Amino acid sequence: MTQPDRMVALRLHPDGQLRLHDEPIPAPGAGEALIRVTAVGLCGSDRHWMVDRGIGDAVLSSPLVLGHEFAGVVETGRLAGRRVAVDPADPCGTCELCLSGAANLCQAIRFAGHGRTDGALRACMAWPEACLHEVSDRVTDAEAALIEPLAVALHALDLGRLREGGTVAVIGCGPIGVLLVALARRGGASAVIASDPLRQRLEMASAFGATTTVEVPPTGGQVAAVLDATGGRGCDLVLEVAGESTAVEAAVEAARPGSRVILVGIPSDDRTTFTASVARRKGLTLKLARRSTQDTFDRAVALAESGDLELARLVSCRAPLQDCDDAVAGFVARAGMKVIIEPSSARASSPGASGLRASSPL
Repeated sequence: MTQPDRMVALRLHPDGQLRLHDEPIPAPGAGEALIRVTAVGLCGSDRHWMVDRGIGDAVLSSPLVLGHEFAGVVETGRLAGRRVAVDPADPCGTCELCLSGAANLCQAIRFAGHGRTDGALRACMAWPEACLHEVSDRVTDAEAALIEPLAVALHALDLGRLREGGTVAVIGCGPIGVLLVALARRGGASAVIASDPLRQRLEMASAFGATTTVEVPPTGGQVAAVLDATGGRGCDLVLEVAGESTAVEAAVEAARPGSRVILVGIPSDDRTTFTASVARRKGLTLKLARRSTQDTFDRAVALAESGDLELARLVSCRAPLQDCDDAVAGFVARAGMKVIIEPSSARASSPGASGLRASSPL
């Protein structure tokens, strides 16, 4: 018999297995609200946790609930009954960076689904009310979950300082890369060159406004194709979203002298390399993007509400939490685009933990 004070959560264990757990519904702390989670988008950083057992300098040491792109319905507090998109970043609010408006750089930040902080792949979670952004019924649950990656893309493009009529290259066309393609076109880019090894991602980039697509060949030639698309001039802005050193190298090569390269991707080995002499001779400005800001999250909500980007086109798979093994396997294999997991129908039915059908080490 279902117990109303318990829920189902999906935890990644240090042995690489995903297991369903029967757990108590968390009690909100001071300043927090309880959220019934309706949709969670799986992100490339979740894939790092699944495949590499960590991300950057954070290592999986105990079972972790992943998921930081999420939406839900507020169960308690001032927003009770409201549908919300959730900012997964909870900065301290008191350090110099937070007080200066750079809370995304807060070194004491708590981030859902990272380190020791559980994320949203569970039926309910408690999270600060300050991180909740109300959305209307015009925005579906899946679209609301895409607001966080949209905010990340907006922040990266802000760092790039795109000028009207400029040419842009987006290297790596997962969901954030595709959103950058769309935003660059909206921002006045005369041409957007999208590069990726996967044909289905390039097709999506074209649908979102890429003027040229470059399928990365096994033998190289990516940079030559990008430069050909600019008549050999190079790009005014290059956004690297692949998290691979080869992509960073390509970004530096494809940038025109005096331009900007924004590194958005997260490398699995926590190392980024490029040929310094090329970057130096070109006088490039390299910026590393960290998550999003309050401003870009607000703008992402407004864009989702407008419907202009048709965010739902990015969703290639939806699955309930208790039967998401195939969806997770496809996500790890980089099939499709955005996988959405829907946890809120998952309620505890028996004690203990159980494995998913595809819960062998990823």
